[in-house]
Amino acid sequence: MADSVSLQFVSPYAFEAMQKVDVARLAALSDPELRLLLPCLVRMALCAPADQSNAWAQDKKLILRLLSGVEAVNSIVALLSVDFHALEQDARKEQQLRHKAGGSNGESILVSQLQHGLTLEFEHSDPLRRLRLALSELLAIMNKVADSNGEFFLRSSELFESPVYLEEVADVLCILQAELPSLLPIIEVAEALLHVRNGEWFLCLLVANVPDSFSEVCRGLIKNGERQDEESVGGRRRTEALRQLCQMNPSQALNIRAMVVEECHLPGLGVALTLDYKPDTADEAVSPLVSYVSGLLLGTNGKVRTWFSMFIRNGQQRKRESSSVLWQMRRQLLLELVAILPRSRSTHVPNDSDMDSESSSGYSGLREEHVVKASALLRLYCALMGIAGLRPTDEEAEQLLQLMTSRPPATPAGVRFVSLSFCKLLAFPTLVSTPEQEQLMVMWLSWMIKEEEYFESAAGVSASFGEMLLLVAMYFHSNQLSAIIELVCSTLGMKIAIKPSSLSKMKTIFTQEIFTEQVVTAHAVRVAVTNNLSANITGFLPIHCIYQLLRSRAFTKHKVSIKDWIFRQLCETTTPLHTQLLPLIDVYINSILTPASKTNPEATNQPITEQEILNVFQGLAGGDGGKVRSHYTITTQLLILYYILSYEEALLANTKTLALMQKKPKSYSPALMDQIPIKHLIRQAQGLQQELGGLHSALLRLLATNYPHLCMVEDWISEEEVTGTLPLLRKMLLTSSSCKYSQTQLREAFQNVLSGGPRLLRILEHLTLLSAGDLIPYAEALTASMGLLLEDGVSRRILQTVNKLWMVLNTVMPRKLWVMTVNALQPLVKLLRQQKYTQNDLMVDPLIVLRCDSRVFRCPPLMDITLHMLNGYLLASKAYLNAHLKETAEFERQAQTVSNLGLSGQPDTPEVTREELKNALLAAQDSAAVQILLEVCLPSPQEELQLEGGGGPDSLLRSVQSAPGIPMRKQVGDAGAGRGAQREREAEGGLLSDLREVQCLICCLLHQMFIADPNIAKLVHFQGYPQALLPLTVAGIPSMHICLDFIPELLAQPQLEKQIFAIQLLSHLCTQYALPKSLSVARLAISVMGTLLTVQTRVKRFAFFMPTLPCLISFCKAFPPLFDDVMSLLVQVGQVSAADVTTKARDIDPLIARLQYVRQKPQEILLSESKYSLRKRSAEELGRADPDVQLCYQIEATFMDIISSSTQAL
Repeated sequence: MADSVSLQFVSPYAFEAMQKVDVARLAALSDPELRLLLPCLVRMALCAPADQSNAWAQDKKLILRLLSGVEAVNSIVALLSVDFHALEQDARKEQQLRHKAGGSNGESILVSQLQHGLTLEFEHSDPLRRLRLALSELLAIMNKVADSNGEFFLRSSELFESPVYLEEVADVLCILQAELPSLLPIIEVAEALLHVRNGEWFLCLLVANVPDSFSEVCRGLIKNGERQDEESVGGRRRTEALRQLCQMNPSQALNIRAMVVEECHLPGLGVALTLDYKPDTADEAVSPLVSYVSGLLLGTNGKVRTWFSMFIRNGQQRKRESSSVLWQMRRQLLLELVAILPRSRSTHVPNDSDMDSESSSGYSGLREEHVVKASALLRLYCALMGIAGLRPTDEEAEQLLQLMTSRPPATPAGVRFVSLSFCKLLAFPTLVSTPEQEQLMVMWLSWMIKEEEYFESAAGVSASFGEMLLLVAMYFHSNQLSAIIELVCSTLGMKIAIKPSSLSKMKTIFTQEIFTEQVVTAHAVRVAVTNNLSANITGFLPIHCIYQLLRSRAFTKHKVSIKDWIFRQLCETTTPLHTQLLPLIDVYINSILTPASKTNPEATNQPITEQEILNVFQGLAGGDGGKVRSHYTITTQLLILYYILSYEEALLANTKTLALMQKKPKSYSPALMDQIPIKHLIRQAQGLQQELGGLHSALLRLLATNYPHLCMVEDWISEEEVTGTLPLLRKMLLTSSSCKYSQTQLREAFQNVLSGGPRLLRILEHLTLLSAGDLIPYAEALTASMGLLLEDGVSRRILQTVNKLWMVLNTVMPRKLWVMTVNALQPLVKLLRQQKYTQNDLMVDPLIVLRCDSRVFRCPPLMDITLHMLNGYLLASKAYLNAHLKETAEFERQAQTVSNLGLSGQPDTPEVTREELKNALLAAQDSAAVQILLEVCLPSPQEELQLEGGGGPDSLLRSVQSAPGIPMRKQVGDAGAGRGAQREREAEGGLLSDLREVQCLICCLLHQMFIADPNIAKLVHFQGYPQALLPLTVAGIPSMHICLDFIPELLAQPQLEKQIFAIQLLSHLCTQYALPKSLSVARLAISVMGTLLTVQTRVKRFAFFMPTLPCLISFCKAFPPLFDDVMSLLVQVGQVSAADVTTKARDIDPLIARLQYVRQKPQEILLSESKYSLRKRSAEELGRADPDVQLCYQIEATFMDIISSSTQAL
């Protein structure tokens, strides 16, 4: 719009005076400036104001005085004297006429006839006709704009083009818009003015005389504007008009720019406004242009990014024009880039001798105040080239390369600048096109390698560009080009499309000239570890480089030891956990166990030594009263624990591969594992799950696999109780964190447990307030004195408190606690021999736990502890044997193969045999433990004598069926109260006894074992156990119903004892579980009994039916439909027995006749007196009668019991 260059526009000073109606400022304006504002000023002076204040009256006088000397005021006053109402009516009629005529300019109501041209008519016309002429022309343009459908046109109009009458036309235009706002909306007038010459000048005058409409006009012009303004003449005219408006009101320029971005229209206008913007306080760091364009391309709004990128791409397709906003932007950016370049930079490439004097001569030194601006410019050019597709000119490429290869000062911003420059070189290698430029780049990369350590130390940052160099070099060596692209995009903070093929030149330079693989590994191991490494430290760190080198097996290939570096880095960690640590440990373990190549099986890394591991955990086991504390962080200890567990698991997983290579890495000794407080560490990790990321879950997985005895469900449940409301109670009751009792005082109190029970109880109650970690120093004193609690007279409350403390300690140090407890509860003979078991002894033979002092079996609190340890060691033994089998299987097979070379007829032992032997051993252990525990449930002779008053020795076992719950014994607070009086009470009430409580504890454990492995239940019942225990086991073990599955198989066994045991077991199960399945098995048992009757000898028949006939009573009681089958069986057995009796010529009652009569008329027999005498006689004669006679009487008694029970049920 060069046609309005010579015209005078409204100055920002004048526009601000109009906005604020500052009369003093208006008075200071020159006559040409004042002339542009006359329409608004005259209307203010003549129209009745809404403001009736004295201040405005004075200002109005000043305005009148200001206007009194201006000649053009009279013509404006004459324009305001016109009847605008009539004028508006004529204008609307003309609009209707034009609408009917299809927009032709034939007949006009506003302008009747033109004798001369429009300009001459305007010159010779009166004010009213001038208004009509201007209004007619303006309406014609507005109508054409409305009908153009967005297509731009330039209307030739004498009225708006004659330089002589521009001011008068502007006055008329302003008066018309002010007086006829409904006919001439200012936004539509503004749109129409864009289609005439000098339109931007008229628009500025119009807005200056209506200053409140500035934002409205600008928003309207932007909304109606093109998405790409430089694509068309209309877009460029619109941009120029808005640019002039913003120059008139610069305070609103940034708001108008925000509108541009919001609407995604006129991108050139946004850039032009940024170029025109002159901030009050210049920002030395980043210029407004860099900030604005970077915000568009690197912001989160994808729509804005695409819109502006299209502006860049379209702008490059046209020829280079100085008037183009895009080229103005590029020129400005280039000027800013050149302004911060070091003064000594040039395309001259110094030789090697020059490099030594670079630091002294200041060669390529980027000034510190320019570093941030240089980084911003680099990111902007990356965005322009990578996102918007900008193709740099030769000049831009040259200057960019000069900037990228500059040497910044050693500051954090300098480190950032070097990283950005390096990534830009990788992203756009086409910037290096000539050999000189390539040599310059190589020298700069060499400088980076040389100065990396100095930069890191001087800048005080953990993540320097040295790690990035190493990482890129490793990626190039392993041909991971996609990883390099991801690294570049991550560092630059933008997603750029980089073709892997474009990195071929850089790959050659890196792998052959700068970083050979041997140089990379040698340099990496010398890089200092990151102090206090955590997830808060971002960027590319040495750990990333070491991880990649370990993955590519570079250290083992070049025989570089990396063990010390990894250990130091693990020791320099803190929370929150860095995400690269766990992958680093995993790949390090893999490099220890798996050789880099099959040809060189010795090419592996060295594992961390046991002594180094012990140093990490020193002081955690509670030695020296627990006062020693490790100086390593909990993060380090957990990582080392993860390393050990993962190493052992990987060692077992790779056994087959290692055996094929005849390589057997050493595993960590059990003694080392015993000194690591695994459970204590896991418990601490549980409270730091958010900060440890996935470490806690990974440790739990490894623990469940390798140490199942540390993952028992009951332990987790008890831990929830310990970590619940107890800490709050502890804080309230425990005023000091240190315990006021020492271990020596605790030992002395235990020695005097009988006489000084209250003191011991007071100490123990105080210990319950301590946390699990604070209890560790007292563990040895507590467990060593457990044997003293087995004496008579020890308070039950003391025993329960010791049990409670033991369970708390079990949450932090279970393995060591178990060993100490087992050794403390040994029989007196073993204690005198000072025989001590180790952790390994107990894992090999878990039954050692049950070889304790027999008094433990009648002390429920200590029996609870013993059962807990037994369950744990049974699980530990399984894990131990599984690991041992995996560890030795492949190596023994390889040894067997080698020894059998050249020998025929000696096949290898099949692997399945080893597995079967292991399973058999485990089953034997479990079943032996169950049998011992069942034997413990039997009352001793002394207990049987005590129980005789309560109904005989079997009364306690049988009472289980009527009261299967676990009763709680009364707590005796008085420490002097012994168990003697308690046992007297136990004799009175059989349920409240130590034996009963022990039985309940054992039944709970057996239930868990049977549920965990039903084969144990099957094996134990095939072995059998005393029949007196069946009421207890069936009623006390909820999982006994699974026996119904294998009772048919047990009945099919040839041994008479197993058949009897199966029927007795089934009778109790039917009573306890009256299920359809029980009914079918009972039917099968009756059928088997009938079959055995036909094949058994006289002796076996007596031995079989005497104990099994009473079981038929339970069958009928549980399942009345079996009555007929049972009766038939009894009759058959009676017939066989009676037949044997008759052969002996003895006179007995006609048994069969009685049985048949009883079967037919049971009610009459029950009502008669003879039944009781018959049964009484049978009982008296039973002991001295012949076996067949005894069997007959037993059959009759069974018959009568069945009838009695059935009729009672009715």
